[in-house]
Amino acid sequence: MNIRIVQHNIFTNNPEANLEWILEELDKSEAKEALLTVFPACTICGYPLYGSVAYTDIQKRSQAVLQELVSRSEHRAFLIGMPLQIQDKGLCNAIVFVQNCAIRGIVTKKYLAPDEQKYFVRGEGVQIIQYQEQQIAIGFYEDLKELSKGHVDQPDMVICCGCNIFDYNKPYRTRYRMRKIVENLNASLVYANRIGGEGSYLYAGGSMALNAAGNLLCQFPYFEETSSNVDLQLIGDVEDEKPEAVELVYNALVMGIREYFSKNGQKRAVLGLSGGIDSALVCALAVDAIGAENVHGLLMPSQFSTDHSVKDAEDLAKNLGVSYDIVPIRPIFDQLRQSMQPIFGDRPEDVTEENMQARIRGTIVMSYANKFGALALNTTNKSEAAMGYGTLYGDSCGALGVIADLYKTEVYELSNWINRNGERIPQNTIDKAPSAELRPNQKDSDSLPDYAVLDAILNLHIEEQLSQEEIVEEGYDADLVATVLRKVRINEWKRLQFAPLLKVSPMSFGLDRRVPIS
Repeated sequence: MNIRIVQHNIFTNNPEANLEWILEELDKSEAKEALLTVFPACTICGYPLYGSVAYTDIQKRSQAVLQELVSRSEHRAFLIGMPLQIQDKGLCNAIVFVQNCAIRGIVTKKYLAPDEQKYFVRGEGVQIIQYQEQQIAIGFYEDLKELSKGHVDQPDMVICCGCNIFDYNKPYRTRYRMRKIVENLNASLVYANRIGGEGSYLYAGGSMALNAAGNLLCQFPYFEETSSNVDLQLIGDVEDEKPEAVELVYNALVMGIREYFSKNGQKRAVLGLSGGIDSALVCALAVDAIGAENVHGLLMPSQFSTDHSVKDAEDLAKNLGVSYDIVPIRPIFDQLRQSMQPIFGDRPEDVTEENMQARIRGTIVMSYANKFGALALNTTNKSEAAMGYGTLYGDSCGALGVIADLYKTEVYELSNWINRNGERIPQNTIDKAPSAELRPNQKDSDSLPDYAVLDAILNLHIEEQLSQEEIVEEGYDADLVATVLRKVRINEWKRLQFAPLLKVSPMSFGLDRRVPIS
């Protein structure tokens, strides 16, 4: 059976824009040759829709697009996803089977994500539809568990319409799951997943098809728009590409930045360049996403900044080809301290003055962003966010948290990967001890454990969801674990005020991991 798989970027809340490229796909000669074209889930409206799906306006516009597609589907058959009002049931996340100017079937999602449960009603799950003398099981990715439970009849073919949010484990889990379905059912399988970004959520694609013997017939590239026909009766087995997680994360972040800017109608980015590894990595990713000509750096040294930090930042800017300005903050800092002296009196300087410097830098970055119509990129990493190691309204400023879902050790790993073919990020930036440089001779290690140990504890607690006692049983010092977990717990309020982040891990702050703040 000749099936066409469409892996495409999707515009959220813009069914009319999606209609244009859907029609282009259906009008291609290859689509006309296929017996069935498979689009990803949520193709007409995009995902996530959140509260907008509840408005009748978007529902009516989506219905109008579906009607247009149905009317122009003569001698064609396709599966397409959208929110759909089902009579006597309610609003469902649905996959619609269209054939020859008529709707031949509707599949509704059963296992809803928590956010979906606020707006969609629970559907029927995987459905068997007979087409071309084949029993085809059609369903959403989350509903495929029904197949292993024996809730549906034995199919000849399984079609999964996916809209799978990316994390660095998801591609491997997806391939394993699809192979197990084929193995258990002895049925061919088609999986269509979208690409693109929607705010914090990224979509990697990786669509595939397997024959009933478990041979991989096609494996679409990650993060690229691709459409292709596949004959499920073929015997051949293509090479199963398995890129490293670090490469997947790099491509995800670059795409995420590009999508965030393009879908919000923005072109220019600005960020503070400290000479440290976090801002260096964010700058490199931004250059690869939107071009060096659209990225501007601000070097904001204080009396505590070292000469090598300024040089490292300048070397980075020159390596990447970005423009930059140097704005020393000491005069502003001295004036602010002088202005606050009548209030502070003879109290000794402490973290207050450190935070003042960070907030001055945040004000400068945001002022540039306002004046030049740029979006400010935040450079906080996940380790810092976890521990509350950063100044609210200072380090937290920005429109997008580019690396806020990467632990510090992962920042180093990705930076070294970016430098694999030559130095883009200065080697001294990678090699030197990290420091906020807010007081004389300050180092991150003054306030935080070694990052290798810290990140291991954080990963066990956040991703693995182990308790304090369970982490200690893994061999970590009890007092250190208690201190780390306490800081994670008491800084939730600060993370809730953070910029939107690009999700690349299975357990992201604010998106997946939500805990009380008091």
